[in-house]
Amino acid sequence: MDDVRRLDLGWFVRPGTETADGRPRVEPALGYLVDHGGELLLFDTGIGAADPGTDAHYRPSRRPVQDALAAAGVRPADVALVVNCHLHFDHIGGNPLFAGTPILVQAAEMDLVRGGEHTPDHLVGFPGARYEELAGEAEIRPGLWIVPTPGHTAGHQSLVVRRPDGTVVLAGQTHASASDFAAARLAATARAEGAQPPLPEADFWPERLLAFDPRRVLFAHDASVWEPIG
Repeated sequence: MDDVRRLDLGWFVRPGTETADGRPRVEPALGYLVDHGGELLLFDTGIGAADPGTDAHYRPSRRPVQDALAAAGVRPADVALVVNCHLHFDHIGGNPLFAGTPILVQAAEMDLVRGGEHTPDHLVGFPGARYEELAGEAEIRPGLWIVPTPGHTAGHQSLVVRRPDGTVVLAGQTHASASDFAAARLAATARAEGAQPPLPEADFWPERLLAFDPRRVLFAHDASVWEPIG
């Protein structure tokens, strides 16, 4: 059975200019360790050192990914595959530890990197970097799917983990929180069932993820978990 373990990779302060209510909010940076039949996969690697301006803006507290892995009894060398939901600095901070290890990203995300100003070069173009670009959805292992979920960035992707006790989706930053994810889902349901306006504006919803009938959806910046009603 696949095991999914959450990793605490620190936190940062999102300023009020980037939140819905205009107040600053402290958010976790979460990664996930997936044991797939003895092969270890890592989904996101923590907050990287970007530049002084970015640090002043977000005031991060970093927990090195190697420390989080050690708490799980794992070394970076034990990780066979890395998946980044996208390539912003707060999701790829530990990538340079995985020189030579395949790192799966969407080609659309790498296009943003090549265009400049998407993420710090040193966190992506480190010696031994081995990025493998995907052009859309892929079953990377039996029961493990990478699904494009663009929205936060054009190349954002999620990881679907099939388990005998129910599918787990690692949704990264498809939404800011589990509550936002739930609200988007219910808004889509209300529209589909003919609810009269006023209704919330249509939010991007990764419909493909629902086809996997997820039992749990986990996020990059929210410790709460979405579960289907009923």
